[in-house]
Amino acid sequence: MREAFDPHSNDNALFVTSRCNNRCLMCCQPPQADPDAEHLFAHNVRLLQSAPPDLPVLGITGGEPTLLGERLVALLEEAHRRLPHTAFHLLSNGRAFSDAAFVRRVCRAAGDNLFVGIPLHSDYAGDHDLIAGCRGAYEETLTGLYNLADAGVEIELRVVVNRLNYARLPRMADFIFKYLPFVGWTALMAMERTGLSVPNEAQVWAEPRQYAPQLRQAVLSLAGWGMGVAVYNVPLCLLPRDCWPYAKQSISDWKTAFAPRCEACRTQAQCCGLFSTSIRPFEGITPILEP
Repeated sequence: MREAFDPHSNDNALFVTSRCNNRCLMCCQPPQADPDAEHLFAHNVRLLQSAPPDLPVLGITGGEPTLLGERLVALLEEAHRRLPHTAFHLLSNGRAFSDAAFVRRVCRAAGDNLFVGIPLHSDYAGDHDLIAGCRGAYEETLTGLYNLADAGVEIELRVVVNRLNYARLPRMADFIFKYLPFVGWTALMAMERTGLSVPNEAQVWAEPRQYAPQLRQAVLSLAGWGMGVAVYNVPLCLLPRDCWPYAKQSISDWKTAFAPRCEACRTQAQCCGLFSTSIRPFEGITPILEP
């Protein structure tokens, strides 16, 4: 849990609860049942008092932040009061936003500074609910996405690529283009090999080089249709070259690592690297030596 802000970090965030109403099969931070919201609310209010006034982005994360209900509204009000020019990046499963009135309260609290990152595990409800570990999650998440769009909130749609959904990535791209054209961008993300992805490895784990063809098709389709698209957490040596322009420095600075063999790579400065939190690195890491 963060005790102070780092103006040089790419990952300043308020951790607001360890509870979640999903139990995603590959969750990197498994939810806890502890009633921690009040303790963390007080901690985060104190933390905001030391926030640099020129902080460009502040994350709001958990767990599932919307489980705070009106406490989330109050926290956003305090954050906006102290940081009127800071963008708030709220990570949520989106289910609580199926309540349009709650969306309006959250938007008023954050001013015009809110953008929300929401995972969509599949265009097919059965797969989404299986991966999310909650029946009915797909319907609530989609309703939440439409309510956020109706309120004018910028949306980052997150697709965590795994064994259960990677074959559908091209169809997911088509679904997003047709039915979610309002999202600001779609982030296609490799998994961390930690948390619940470890005991569920046989069910969910897939290596980036396994799904590279489907990832490439989805990325280039979305880009070709004029939609925002990004690739998170995939090292450049595992990504098709025509997808390199969409690769982002996505891993939090405090958990970015490189394998010893990466020292000779000419693209290391542009690469997202590897998760230091993963129990094993991706297969096929190879330094890029040629121009």
